[in-house]
Amino acid sequence: MIENYKLNDIVQMKKDHPCKKSHYWKIIRTGADIKIKCLGCEAVIMMERHEFERKCKKLIEAADE
Repeated sequence: MIENYKLNDIVQMKKDHPCKKSHYWKIIRTGADIKIKCLGCEAVIMMERHEFERKCKKLIEAADE
């Protein structure tokens, strides 16, 4: 679980996306809900913040400020 994340960070979730092209996701919206985009097939998933924090494994690359 990661706690310090922001827009455009690259993260790894505990379960891979079924497309099997990429293990990594890009955060494209933050707030009460978090929206992430698969870097393999570009599918977009939106989930509640507490669900994202529970399912996120680690921060791969922090976004440039």
